[in-house]
Amino acid sequence: MKLFSKAAGLSEYRATGAVERGGFFPNQYDLAAIGLILAALVLVVAGGRQMAAPMAGLERSPISLDPGNLPAYAMRTTLRMFAGVIASLIFTFVFATLAAKSRKAEIVIIPTLDILQSIPVLGFLTFTVTFFLGLFPSSQLGAELAVIFAIFTAQAWNMAFSFYQSLRSVPRDLDDVSCAFHMSGWQRFWRLEVPFATPGLVWNTMLSMSGAWFFIVASEAISVGDTTIKLPGIGAYLSLAIDQADVRAVLYAVATMAIVILLYDQFIFRPIVAWADKFRVETTASQARPKSWVYDLARRTRLVQAITEPIGSALSAIAMARLSRLVPKPRFRLATRAPSSGSSKALDLAWVAIVLAVAAWGFWTIYNYVSETLTLADAASAFGLAAITLLRVLALIALSTLIWVPIGVWVGLRPAWTERIQPLAQFLAAFPANVLYPIAVIAIVRFELDPNIWLTFLIMLGAQWYILFNVIAGASVFPNDLKEAASVLGLRSWNWWRRVILPGIFPYFVTGALTASGGAWNASIVAEIVKWGDTTLKAKGIGAYIAQATTDGDYPRVVLGIAAMSIFVIVFNRLVWRKLYAVAAERTRLD
Repeated sequence: MKLFSKAAGLSEYRATGAVERGGFFPNQYDLAAIGLILAALVLVVAGGRQMAAPMAGLERSPISLDPGNLPAYAMRTTLRMFAGVIASLIFTFVFATLAAKSRKAEIVIIPTLDILQSIPVLGFLTFTVTFFLGLFPSSQLGAELAVIFAIFTAQAWNMAFSFYQSLRSVPRDLDDVSCAFHMSGWQRFWRLEVPFATPGLVWNTMLSMSGAWFFIVASEAISVGDTTIKLPGIGAYLSLAIDQADVRAVLYAVATMAIVILLYDQFIFRPIVAWADKFRVETTASQARPKSWVYDLARRTRLVQAITEPIGSALSAIAMARLSRLVPKPRFRLATRAPSSGSSKALDLAWVAIVLAVAAWGFWTIYNYVSETLTLADAASAFGLAAITLLRVLALIALSTLIWVPIGVWVGLRPAWTERIQPLAQFLAAFPANVLYPIAVIAIVRFELDPNIWLTFLIMLGAQWYILFNVIAGASVFPNDLKEAASVLGLRSWNWWRRVILPGIFPYFVTGALTASGGAWNASIVAEIVKWGDTTLKAKGIGAYIAQATTDGDYPRVVLGIAAMSIFVIVFNRLVWRKLYAVAAERTRLD
């Protein structure tokens, strides 16, 4: 029962008793907290006003490499990042929940996520920039929405897959306790499933934030055909520095990015990680807990807690309301799934037929559009390039697994090291491949290296961190009682890896490997074709194909390239990752 209460609790520290400790009179911690809150509000309001400025302002004040502009650029970029995170969280809670709880919704949502994950950021920008600019033709808001949407596409799929995997992996004993308490689907969702999924979702939110940095140059420096827009931001600054081959400006941009990541790690993510630690599923106390001075500051406030206490009480009451129809109970128990009736099977087959018909219509529409200007030889060339990129992706996933799984387990099992590694890992995951263009181009040209081989490692920058973050998340929430049991049984070396930790982190690894695969495909867009000043290098692959077609405004080839990439990703996900998901949900649940 203690295990269920810990996993189901939505708040560790309530402000009850704040009045007894001094009423509404603020203490020194309140003054610090209120100062931080007001500073954040001022930055948000100021940045929001600039986002809605007239479009003509971009011509009057073009992007400048003056480092004095970097603080303002950093504010604009950070606001776009967090706008994308908020949109991604809403998307995750709606669609990942539907996929986890409804077989019919899963048939549509999961393949759709596979497709969307495989579509590169440039692919979205190609077809959304005109739409958003048309909504606000005389305001920067249209371009801002296009950039935020591109950032959203670099964040949402990873978070959705993480939440979906967690909802499918809730331990059966907690399931049984929720049934014993006669919880409705709504109560079970907020008191059990969301808390259980929170640690993994927090880590994947941090990773998604860093992943968006990887594509920030392509997002803020929009160049589609004849349309070129550079919004004030670190990405646009870095794009201009690369075009002008200004190494000093590149270093300024990287330093600013590092400072921004350190700041939001200290003020936002580290407090959330410390707060989410209480949702670890275990029967013994944590040996060491994550710490955050901001979290401790918030817990010691008096006035702030007294003001927010009614909000917490209201949210708790909503979570305990018996709204059984809004969030249904799980569609089945994985171990004891009842046989479907004949009518149910018929409905499932009818639904699958409808989905397949819609998919066939979509492919037919794409075929008609592409076939007007391209031939079968063009299609064969695109699919051949996609096969080359697939080989790169598989090799890098295997290499990343060998490197980062042992490191991620070691870090995740040591909370003190997790705190130290967290900001560094976020920075490395956010490190745009564009920053390494000068090194890559100069080295390849000087030593006459093969771009098809050496540019491949730039893709690894956009893929490996999904595996590392998910493995750290899995190891950090691995129950202490299981670690103690393994120690008592004397499990060491390979037996410990094979029987204890690998099964424990397997669901998290599958999520990381799946999203790393999607990240690698996306990274190929910016890694298979690189430019530094007047020098451009290309590696054969579908990423370079799509990037070049986007720059040329060749929409049929953009569609063909995206379609080829999507087909490869979907088929591979169906044949490999979905089967591993089933294994993770059935055989490695912590019961």
